[in-house]
Amino acid sequence: MKKVKIRSFCIGAIGLAALAVFWSAAATPSPVQNLVAPASEVNLVLDPAQCKVHWSVDSSLHAVHGTFHVKSGAVHIDPETGKAGGEIVVLATSGESGNDKRDARMHKEILETAKYPDVVFHPSQVEGKLLPSGISDVALHGIFSIHGTDHEIVAPVHAELAGDRWKGNAKFEVPYVAWGIKDPSNFFLKVKKIVNVEIEMSGDAKPSQPAS
Repeated sequence: MKKVKIRSFCIGAIGLAALAVFWSAAATPSPVQNLVAPASEVNLVLDPAQCKVHWSVDSSLHAVHGTFHVKSGAVHIDPETGKAGGEIVVLATSGESGNDKRDARMHKEILETAKYPDVVFHPSQVEGKLLPSGISDVALHGIFSIHGTDHEIVAPVHAELAGDRWKGNAKFEVPYVAWGIKDPSNFFLKVKKIVNVEIEMSGDAKPSQPAS
């Protein structure tokens, strides 16, 4: 009889010990559970009505200034890795410099906007830290497509995020002749082979949120 009681006691003790181990394991989060969820992407949507492209080029007579209109745009950025995507589309057909004759030649002979109506930028990587709020100064890498060809560029970007709105500007140079676009120079007028571009941008911002 004692043997039976002793055996029952041992089995019960083993069972309680196993149950305690089970509950202890269940109550302790696994290493995966302790990891902080990575931040999601930051989405910056451009409002075309609040955006404009300014350009200028020097010549032997004077500097020529003009503008283009933004057609659409949205950029998404992973704040942790800097990986970027999206696109910004500019209406090449909207280009103007305040001189009808010069603009007509620009559209017909230089940019050939009837054949290439859009200029597109596809961002690929952000160099520097994009803050979810406040001012950030970063370098945006990507592919700039103009006049039927693609070119890698790096554009310094100054951005300000506040709540669900953002604004910023980007500056870069376009060596248009080296990129296969016709040189507008003639015997009397010499035009510099680099155009300076600045983009004013503004729109809606969707700050990063913890991934669910």
